[in-house]
Amino acid sequence: MALQAASLLPPTISIHKEAKSNACLKETTLFGVPFSTHFSFPLHLTQELRKKGVAAGIVRAQTAATTPAVDRAAPQGKKTLRKGTVIITGASSGLGLATAKALAETGEWHVIMACRNFLKAEKAAKSVGITKESYSVMHLDLASLESVRQFADTFRRSGRPLDALVCNAAVYLPTAKEPTYTAEGFELTVGTNHLGHFLLARLLLDDLKQSDYPYKRLIIVGSITGNTNTLAGNVPPKANLGDLRGLAGGLNGIQSSAMIDGGDFDGAKAYKDSKVCNMLTMQEFHRRYNEETGITFASLYPGCIATTGLFREHIPLFRLLFPPFQKYITKGYVSEEEAGGRLAQVVSDPSLTKSGVYWSWNKNSESFENQLSKEASDAEKARKLWEVSEKLVGLA
Repeated sequence: MALQAASLLPPTISIHKEAKSNACLKETTLFGVPFSTHFSFPLHLTQELRKKGVAAGIVRAQTAATTPAVDRAAPQGKKTLRKGTVIITGASSGLGLATAKALAETGEWHVIMACRNFLKAEKAAKSVGITKESYSVMHLDLASLESVRQFADTFRRSGRPLDALVCNAAVYLPTAKEPTYTAEGFELTVGTNHLGHFLLARLLLDDLKQSDYPYKRLIIVGSITGNTNTLAGNVPPKANLGDLRGLAGGLNGIQSSAMIDGGDFDGAKAYKDSKVCNMLTMQEFHRRYNEETGITFASLYPGCIATTGLFREHIPLFRLLFPPFQKYITKGYVSEEEAGGRLAQVVSDPSLTKSGVYWSWNKNSESFENQLSKEASDAEKARKLWEVSEKLVGLA
């Protein structure tokens, strides 16, 4: 869940709910007509089938597929006979839940809802009408690198392919006076929004590489507040990673600052900084892996979701005034449903295969390639961020 223009005014055991992949069908169909496991053909039809080289007399039921088959036209004439599998972090509410619903309703995707609270995710899926066979819930706490590793291992053992990964979950603590920390001792906002997703994406990259889907994608949700070319991005405190001295020191508030740039703690700025990290990470993935793997790496700002639960830690007056301000003053308000449809579009639309893009939408709800700020498109800073992050999460 991305912070949508908030600065204009001043968060084990994996259980799957999926089809039984090895179950045998007791009954199958011919042209939509059910018939039992053993079916005797009339003599004249048997003879006709034998002429065509078809063994008749008994037709045996086939093993059930994990998910209903989908035959869909794809780029370059490719086709797939299975559902795509997409992992969405933070899918128990807000943008993540709306995106899960939009993708599940197409009938072409099985959604892995990667969430901290299993029961909350289950209730959320049922509340919006996502059908039982269209989703699974898996535990993931991005504030724990061990949980991220366990999630990746558990997903791999499930045997499912991975065709798209959506890094959406986020922590936003704008009123916090003091920093809080992840299990490994990193400042919570950057540790969750950036480092947790960085490790997750790196661990699942090989799974994406192995996908035979017509298009495979890694999407990282950005924010207008992380792009300092925009009005919202320029409202203090602005995102600024500096020379990454705080990050390089471990963001632990002891040997180093809890802020990436080494400055004093500011909860709102920590969120903005984490979103810049998300967009820099997306671009570095693109530079390192797009040509080699064919994976599309992209980020997006789906619009201002003024009613998102991401603002639950904000002051009550802000939560009261921000939605009408966006609806009637800025005219930038977007519902969770519409924003979810936009993110689903970036995940699944065959026309949005360009990699390295930061997608936005105009007033006519048409997607376009938005321009990134100097801070959010600094190639050298992206390279350094990647290398420092690798060390912090134990990949280097």
